[in-house]
Amino acid sequence: MKFATIFATVAICTTFHKCNGKSKPKPSCSYPPSQWCRSLEIAIECKVQKQCLELNATKPNLAVPPVEVTLYYESLCPGCRTFISHQLYPTWTMLQDIMEVKLVPYVNTEGIPTGNAPFTCQQGEAECDSNMIQSCILHLAGHSAFPVIYCMESSADVLRAAQPCLQLHAPSMAWNDITSCVKGELGHKLMYENALTTRALNPAHTHVPWVTFNGEYTVELQDKAMSSLFNLVCNLYKGGKPPACTGALKKLDRSYC
Repeated sequence: MKFATIFATVAICTTFHKCNGKSKPKPSCSYPPSQWCRSLEIAIECKVQKQCLELNATKPNLAVPPVEVTLYYESLCPGCRTFISHQLYPTWTMLQDIMEVKLVPYVNTEGIPTGNAPFTCQQGEAECDSNMIQSCILHLAGHSAFPVIYCMESSADVLRAAQPCLQLHAPSMAWNDITSCVKGELGHKLMYENALTTRALNPAHTHVPWVTFNGEYTVELQDKAMSSLFNLVCNLYKGGKPPACTGALKKLDRSYC
């Protein structure tokens, strides 16, 4: 047997339980990494109890409120997609213990329709569909919603990525639940609520992405968010800064693979 064949056989055998007869992949936990430390049960299933304990050891004082970052955006707007992909999601990944992210996909939709009349969007029907899909995901997917939205916004085709991104980051959620929301009254209701929230902004938004911090908007905050959201969130947080903000070295008993 040639070396390449032996190597391939070894690789296959390490991936599956057995090499003869029917082979089944090794079982893995049914949760994405973003949810591993949500509960003790999930941590045990995913075999990351030790890592979750270490993460909890570095969490900030829960008595201090997190920095609330609210993004008003259009799902197909290039500037919004860039901000979500390059600033908002990476910052949240590092600082989610001291920041809370709220997403409002609506913004430059033209007018608020009455009854069940369809919404009209600045960038066409595809954007209305994408805005409503993301509204339904935000309403139904809970903790997994933001990773799903990031996955969509950072993909080549936002709409086509919706279902595979949901399967990747929220595997327990059925795609049919999202489509039922989009096609039913719930989707229209969520979009209407986003419209009212957007129209209530003070000052009124003039562009997207439009970012508020703890409900406040200023040109200075917006400019800082666009250039270095990570540093801005660290500076706005009133409690003790986490190691990610300070660069402090925490000597923890880390495990490595």
